Amino acid sequence: MRIRATVAAVSGALALSALVVPAAQAAGSAPATGTSGTPYTLDVSFSNYKIASAIKVGTTNKVSTKVTYTLTHGSAVDITASDFYTDPFLYRGSFDAPDKELYGDNPATCTATSSTTADCTATIDIYPADGDLVNADAGSWKAAAEAVAFNGQDQSNPDMSKVGYKDQDGLGSTLLQRYSKLTVNAGPEPVAKGKTLTATGKLSRANWEDGLYHGYTNQPVKLQFRKAGTTTYTTVKTVYSDSYGNVKTTTTANYDGYWRFSFAGTSTTPAVNAAGDYVDVQ
Repeated sequence: MRIRATVAAVSGALALSALVVPAAQAAGSAPATGTSGTPYTLDVSFSNYKIASAIKVGTTNKVSTKVTYTLTHGSAVDITASDFYTDPFLYRGSFDAPDKELYGDNPATCTATSSTTADCTATIDIYPADGDLVNADAGSWKAAAEAVAFNGQDQSNPDMSKVGYKDQDGLGSTLLQRYSKLTVNAGPEPVAKGKTLTATGKLSRANWEDGLYHGYTNQPVKLQFRKAGTTTYTTVKTVYSDSYGNVKTTTTANYDGYWRFSFAGTSTTPAVNAAGDYVDVQ
């Protein structure tokens, strides 16, 4: 759902230049043109905004992240009306002229907690296979919310002076990250005690532009070991991925146990651990 349109300066005041009706309501109707009048500022505000600290997005699957917030409204605002909508969204750049925005497929569901407050829940839905993102979009995004009351107006061509609208930024932030993968293969198997063990693997991450996974280059990756019968991994050494994302190192084998590579993550790419590879030491 997108109810926030491009916000443009009209006669020195901020006004909506367009509104898009929620998909469930919009079948067979055109977007509102907003050519008549200027919307008034709806008497609502948003607080207690909660969203995941990071959202991991791969190359094909839809990713939905839950958002909750408190909606506070004036007594004259009927949030139970069929043409009242509110939803959260993410944006990059400035609030009034964002570089990109991300919304959910549906408006928030709100449950009144008093005569002037409600708890709202929604999702922000991301479709990487449909071109929602490019690689440069990875990193920090700002969180906001909005609400609109059509007040019985024809949503395909309303008198905008009778439509109330409010959006609010500064509610939070999240990291949008390119999903990462990490492999390991340790050998030989079995290996003689005190002899050299070689671990190889690859660190890769989602490319949102071609839908594939490519090596993440020049990144610190830890070689870790967990002795058989224990539950904790210990870092043995740190190495760096090469220009293809490949990782390779050697160490001395002394005990039976599991070897893995571990990547701590960056602002654009989440942390990931390879599944442990068991090596028998004889």
